[in-house]
Amino acid sequence: MTPLLALLGAALCSLTMSAEVMPQADFNIQGVAGKWYLIGFATNAQWFVTRKATMKMGIAMLKPTAEGDLDLSYASLNSDGSCWRKNNLAKKTDVPGKFTYVCQRWGSVNDMVVVDVKYDEYALIYTTKTKRGQTTAVTKLYGRGEEVNADVMEKFRQLSLEAGILAENIVFLPKNAECPAV
Repeated sequence: MTPLLALLGAALCSLTMSAEVMPQADFNIQGVAGKWYLIGFATNAQWFVTRKATMKMGIAMLKPTAEGDLDLSYASLNSDGSCWRKNNLAKKTDVPGKFTYVCQRWGSVNDMVVVDVKYDEYALIYTTKTKRGQTTAVTKLYGRGEEVNADVMEKFRQLSLEAGILAENIVFLPKNAECPAV
């Protein structure tokens, strides 16, 4: 019974947090434009729990649109030399730094918040993903380079724990070669 209560507590915590998470004040969409390395990833989602040991760093390209939306593209090199890619258009909301999109690949509705960003160094992203009535929290740590300092890693760890993510599901991804441009 205790594991079930812990799981329910984590789920309630993540739902509570999603209502309270606010983007960084004075968010500048042009500041997040460009290339980012996915350094940290955390979620309690079952697909991640079973695959986290094999995940590696990937590259995200963020491109603001003229309408204020954010074009998101991501690529990660697989061990067999192929590339895993995905693209989404995150639509702006009434709150700068808050976006929403439907993941075309998985069909989930995603509410994304840029929680903390130092535009030339790192970005902390909090996303709630809802699919078939189930909501999951996901946190990501992006860096302009392949490494960030220990203080930034700790900020990411704390954000993830506050989102109700179990400590064992907070992962710092190993470096990886980049996918060739398409």
